[in-house]
Amino acid sequence: MKPAFSVVFLTTLSGAAQGLLIALVGVELFAKLGLTGLPSQMFFVIGAALSVVLGALGLIASFFHLGHPERAWRAIAMWRTSWLSRECLCLPAFLACVALYGIAHWLGTPWSLAIGMIGAIASAALFVCTAMIYACLRFLQEWATPLTMVNFVLLGCASGFTLATACAAWLAPSVAAGLAACACTLTLAGCATRVAALKRNARLRPKSTVQSATGIEGPNVVQKSRGFTAGAFNLREFFHGRSTQAIARIKWTFLVGAFGVPFVLMLLGIGAQSAALFGLAFVTQYLGLVAERWFFFAEARHPQNIYYARAS
Repeated sequence: MKPAFSVVFLTTLSGAAQGLLIALVGVELFAKLGLTGLPSQMFFVIGAALSVVLGALGLIASFFHLGHPERAWRAIAMWRTSWLSRECLCLPAFLACVALYGIAHWLGTPWSLAIGMIGAIASAALFVCTAMIYACLRFLQEWATPLTMVNFVLLGCASGFTLATACAAWLAPSVAAGLAACACTLTLAGCATRVAALKRNARLRPKSTVQSATGIEGPNVVQKSRGFTAGAFNLREFFHGRSTQAIARIKWTFLVGAFGVPFVLMLLGIGAQSAALFGLAFVTQYLGLVAERWFFFAEARHPQNIYYARAS
């Protein structure tokens, strides 16, 4: 498939926003249970503001994927059957919950944890809707696996917890080490499940053949040309056009950038209690996740490419 950067940024930005909110709510819940000290209100206010900004940027990015942005409101019309429509409903609901959560902490109201829990539920629902847009496409074998949802959740939470750690090192040092440990654990878990998906997908074999693609039965059918030399919609939208070597380089780039380097930076940050190292870990991890999400889309082999992606 051809990756659309609008969707790449939508999923990575909103994923980090969702993970950040879950981290904030987790810290507040642990504090209410007496397992850790309660950070300052500004930690939650600034964290919620960052989550809103990231989610809003993701929402803005999604509009660039629309042929007619003025008709975006129609995307919610099929919410009974479409995961995309459900995502379009969950994202604004999530942003509203995060905004209310930040306002509740700004005003010092006693309902902040309840609002945060509702926001965490909205975040979980948004993870499910976003992942199921791709996991429900059975004809794209690379996506049609439970690992798709697992990876969306783990990678989003990993980046969100890494950002929460950077905020904590600046505003709430007492909880920074705990958040860093969670971020490292999520990063390792995300790496393990993403590598598992890569290994699974490498073993896949296309269910379609040249015979089924062309409708011509016969064991000796060989494709010599795709039938035309000019560009076409099929070539633009369902094939990334990159070489095998380029795809391999991007794979190793995201494995190092999204998992290896951030993990090392987080460990160094724990030892030095450095907000700069934690911030660098988030930036590095986010850029790595952009490459990972690009690879996620490019890795999917649309059945139509059996016919259209091969030139004479």
